[in-house]
Amino acid sequence: MSRAILPFAATLLLAGCAAIGGPKTEVRVYAPASSVTVDPAWPAVDWQLSIATSAANQMLDSSRIAVRPTPDRFQVYKGAAWADDAPELLQTALVEGFEDAGKFAAVGRFGGGARGDAGLLVEVRAFETIYVDGRPEAVIEVQARLVQFRGGGPVASKRFRQAVPGTSPEVDDMVAAFGDAMSALTTDLVAWTLSEADRATQDDR
Repeated sequence: MSRAILPFAATLLLAGCAAIGGPKTEVRVYAPASSVTVDPAWPAVDWQLSIATSAANQMLDSSRIAVRPTPDRFQVYKGAAWADDAPELLQTALVEGFEDAGKFAAVGRFGGGARGDAGLLVEVRAFETIYVDGRPEAVIEVQARLVQFRGGGPVASKRFRQAVPGTSPEVDDMVAAFGDAMSALTTDLVAWTLSEADRATQDDR
């Protein structure tokens, strides 16, 4: 993926312990940019798709940017945060990516009473920097389930994982790596969902 994709970073001054006059802490807030790489050979399906994301554990259901320097140590980057909780951040990227693919009748977030024809349910298993042989990688791993709401039931499920090395351990460079990982993951999920949806549509005929 192109390194021309740059993360959006906003600097906020958050009042720490304001009730007791504590010092202000500068926190840089990130929303990594991502995109989908469309394959013209992908089929188009007449489905209205709803996308839902959830965290596999409480540590992932957070706006803190997680890092594992070793497999048994879980830390966060000091003075940095995601613009939203990790599952919500990924959901936004997926909805935008599926919309940009232009292969579904409609795409939206799950909820609000309008479920559409099918749902893509994505459980986030990893969204963190992991050090491998001393080098940091932005790792995103999810378990995806595709279901039909109108009598079809489960369609398919699959585990997806993307690991993109950072050009350096600096937070800015790791955020760029997360953007690349989200782009690759979104592309994989769109391709898989379209393939499974097309197969289910053919089976229903």
